[in-house]
Amino acid sequence: MTKRERGTTPVQVIWAVAGLLVIVLAAYHIFRIIHKSSVKFTTRYQAVLFSNGSVYFGHLEGYGTHNPVLTDVFYVLSQTNPETKQVTNSLVKRGKEPHEPDRMYLNPNQIVFVESVGANSKVAQLMAQQPAH
Repeated sequence: MTKRERGTTPVQVIWAVAGLLVIVLAAYHIFRIIHKSSVKFTTRYQAVLFSNGSVYFGHLEGYGTHNPVLTDVFYVLSQTNPETKQVTNSLVKRGKEPHEPDRMYLNPNQIVFVESVGANSKVAQLMAQQPAH
């Protein structure tokens, strides 16, 4: 009898299993790259600094993915008194603009860093004082 007549040899089975294992591992690796898991924060709010220097505060979801979203968004508005030249900063909640945005879809390539906003920080206290809209 020739090898073809006897059927599959153990070496062929080993190569088939090894090939299948390589395919499964490659598919898993590609899946993990495409579906990155997001970072979970332990505080309610985060400060997000962008490459253009702007800073927004809010609840960040999906950080570490291709589609981070910032909700319950605040920003600092600086105003200078023309007479005294004194600068006052106030925390403003987004949503009062003419288009009434309720969230920001962020470009992850423009995020420089993210920091948690401490629950007892002045920023968190100012956010808590803002009325919900």
